[in-house]
Amino acid sequence: MEDLIKENCIDKAQTPRLLLHSCCGPCSTYCIQTLAEYFEVTVFYYNPNIYPPEEYHMRVNEQQRFINEFPTKNPVHFVEGRYDTERFYDMARGMEDIPEGKERCFKCYRLRLEESAVYAKQNGFDFFTTTLSISPLKNAQKLNEIGRNLENEYKVRYLFSDFKKKEGYKKSTEISKQYNMYRQYYCGCVFSKAQRDREIAQKAEIEAV
Repeated sequence: MEDLIKENCIDKAQTPRLLLHSCCGPCSTYCIQTLAEYFEVTVFYYNPNIYPPEEYHMRVNEQQRFINEFPTKNPVHFVEGRYDTERFYDMARGMEDIPEGKERCFKCYRLRLEESAVYAKQNGFDFFTTTLSISPLKNAQKLNEIGRNLENEYKVRYLFSDFKKKEGYKKSTEISKQYNMYRQYYCGCVFSKAQRDREIAQKAEIEAV
């Protein structure tokens, strides 16, 4: 990422435009702080996986609030994608029982990144990328592999990244606390919620013994 920034952003007459797919406000914090130093950023909130709808709308509101309150060198804009949940459930069919972090998640990465690549291509962005790699639970290598394939398919450049490096995740939690942001306890989909609820219940049972 640093090399791409040096090549495309430093000492350039025009600030390049970057579409940043965001999974949630807290994960976007450090990413926005870093990227808005070099790019004119548009945060693209496309997450049809989020369950239930009340959770989705809460996360959208937190994302917008953070963008409105956080000072940046270059402008940061916001675009909300379609909350087309049926598209997610169609994608996940047959993989409902696969644990978090496996093939169902990889397909979900692809779903959201492809929508981002399409939007970036249609609207003349120079780059696109995602906040997903800031999470310790997300596979940055897989995300970058998908991003590279989409770059080749849609002819819009993907900004390779692993935002959790250089204490990125820790910094994101610190900024989230500073802005008193709502932090969810599960990734987002109904399957991740069910798995996390089971883990919490099992931990409570063990502690009660």
